[in-house]
Amino acid sequence: MSVWSAILLAALICLALKAIGYLVPPKVLEAPRPARISDLLTVGLLAALVAVQTLGDGQAVIVDARVPALLVAAGLLWLKQSFLVVVFAAALVAALLRLAGLAA
Repeated sequence: MSVWSAILLAALICLALKAIGYLVPPKVLEAPRPARISDLLTVGLLAALVAVQTLGDGQAVIVDARVPALLVAAGLLWLKQSFLVVVFAAALVAALLRLAGLAA
């Protein structure tokens, strides 16, 4: 199987899953349990994405300037700061740590 065949097969599977989703009645999706599962699944997937992008480098786990920057961002979000302030502060922390040679 060539790479393009695998890509085409994956695209068709995604399209079929999306089409099946449209066939589910809204009454089923608006029930309390599926709505709660959907909310929790979204948070879990986002947390996993953040963890992989922060700590992952191929197959290795890397702790560098991104970890303190993420902690600063989490603290500022907890304090309900605006998103622009959070992003700027996290970028500034990572840049200053890299400039000082304290993190890669």
